[in-house]
Amino acid sequence: MTAPTAADPVTAEPGGVAGDIGWFEWAPVRGVWSRELALYRRHWASTSFAALVEPTIYLLAFGFGFGSLIGTAYGYDYRDFVATGVVATSVLFISAFGAMFGTFIRRTFQHTYDAVLAAPVDVHELVTAEASWLAAKAGVYGCAPMVVGIAFGLPLGPGMLLVPFVGFLTGLAFALFGIWVSAIMPSINSFDYIISGVLAPMFLVAGTFFPVDQLPPWAAGAARVNPLYHCVELVRDSVFGNLGWHDFAHVGVLLLFVALMWSLAVWKMSARLID
Repeated sequence: MTAPTAADPVTAEPGGVAGDIGWFEWAPVRGVWSRELALYRRHWASTSFAALVEPTIYLLAFGFGFGSLIGTAYGYDYRDFVATGVVATSVLFISAFGAMFGTFIRRTFQHTYDAVLAAPVDVHELVTAEASWLAAKAGVYGCAPMVVGIAFGLPLGPGMLLVPFVGFLTGLAFALFGIWVSAIMPSINSFDYIISGVLAPMFLVAGTFFPVDQLPPWAAGAARVNPLYHCVELVRDSVFGNLGWHDFAHVGVLLLFVALMWSLAVWKMSARLID
């Protein structure tokens, strides 16, 4: 079998790897990011508005409402407790919802991924690009509740600089989760099962609005398996200056969740787009 010449070029199959394309190329990731950035410029105002208004409502309702009854939680003002917890909620909604609905619409209705995979782009590169873009948005907009909390009296601290990175890591995990869900659900209406049955319990039982230690032992144990709980703990330890060796365990759980969700997302998206 002779090597291909200029007259007989090597072509890449959609979603495949050919020619001098390696196992993983960053050029496709940059290409997808460029497309997402161009789209983001059109609707950044509405995205930013929602990211600021929602945490403000949470803080007014829970921080001032329940806060007037509770006072403190774990020795912190309840408004500060909620402001740091809602960071995780914002990250969850931005990444998971964006991945679920956005990926499903582009794959099923717009057929955007058919065009992308016609280029020398593999599915795992596409999945990584989509998830990392959403993670970057989650890392930035996830800080909005913290900024609102500062306006309501949350003390400033150097550990706050770590919150965007915590948001990125958590957002990456849940963006990959959303991509996987979009590939296994038969219709967009089926997302209601995930939103009500998975995501809602996740953000309610993650230490966002109340300490998980107040739950029954079996429920507290289940809450600590929740990846969002580890995000909440990392954010609070960063903001309140309580970082320690135990936080490496929280990071480890989130990294394992990223690895698991990446494998599942690539597997099912490959089945949807290639097989």
